[in-house]
Amino acid sequence: MSTLARRLVAEALGSALLLAIVVGSGIMGERLAGGNVAIALLANSLVTGCGLAVLILVFGPVSAAHFNPAVSLSMGWLGELPWRHVMAYMLAQLAGALLGVALAHGMFGLPAFSASTHLRSGPAQWLSELVATFGLITTILACARQHRSALPYAVAAYITAAYWFTASTAFANPAVTLARAASNTFAGIRLADTPGFIAAQLLGAVLACTLCGWLIPAPARAAATTGRRTG
Repeated sequence: MSTLARRLVAEALGSALLLAIVVGSGIMGERLAGGNVAIALLANSLVTGCGLAVLILVFGPVSAAHFNPAVSLSMGWLGELPWRHVMAYMLAQLAGALLGVALAHGMFGLPAFSASTHLRSGPAQWLSELVATFGLITTILACARQHRSALPYAVAAYITAAYWFTASTAFANPAVTLARAASNTFAGIRLADTPGFIAAQLLGAVLACTLCGWLIPAPARAAATTGRRTG
């Protein structure tokens, strides 16, 4: 199996497990919380954070563990992922995310897919997704360039926190957003609401890449800059 094929399998499998974690923990949390939405969200956020840290540790050495088209597009823009691989990554992520929804539903005796009726729309939700994605991409880039060993834990901690400080509960991922539209459960989102979420996520990624490119330059670029200044 080629290196690219292994990366795509890792992205698809990681995305599938991520959605199984997000949707499955949402279903379980809602069933056990007795109508207490705060308890359900707490369970959903903690399980997602823990699971995400594990998935990044497992698949990071294979594919860099993007599991997110916004991350793959950012890496393509910054020259850290060949553009010819970006679309393949994104397709693998979306396919895996849909598989993960079906797996979560299957584990709880639900139909493989069901159109969500969960309303998530409006300026507050879109701003939340912009902020959530901006923070996620910034966390990834900052850790990758300064504290690589901390990246899995930093990303997991950020997403857990963002569940609570954003009105949207921090989807921050176009593939996750589209897949969750196929789940009429605690984690779902109406398909009609996904374009606003995805547009905000992509804008957040653009802003993060623009800022981090200046604020936290890649090591090689920083070294070159230092050499010019001291040479």
